[in-house]
Amino acid sequence: MLQPRMGGIIQANITDRATLQASYMPFVNGGGLFISSQQPVRLGQEVFVLATLPDQSQKIPLTGKVIWINYKQSVAKPQGFAIQLTNDKGAYYKAEAEKLLAGSLSLNHLSYTI
Repeated sequence: MLQPRMGGIIQANITDRATLQASYMPFVNGGGLFISSQQPVRLGQEVFVLATLPDQSQKIPLTGKVIWINYKQSVAKPQGFAIQLTNDKGAYYKAEAEKLLAGSLSLNHLSYTI
């Protein structure tokens, strides 16, 4: 599991629907989530993230494997990495994200990943 430097915890604060749309990866088996972070990670590494959903204050503890990394920030894509969601908390996050994005998952929107 990732041990962030200086005792910090990786947080993914998804504050609005547009950010969720750009961060959520419905095409990943079990769901995937991009986390904007400068934390160094490796592909395949298991990480622990506290994530929020728009209009919810609850922090959801997610565990997942790193499946994609963007090493350098660009105009359209922030620096960070994506995880494949696992276990029951991942399934919960996937279900809630897909409810919030109902009807717009197949539309062509900005994505922070592929």
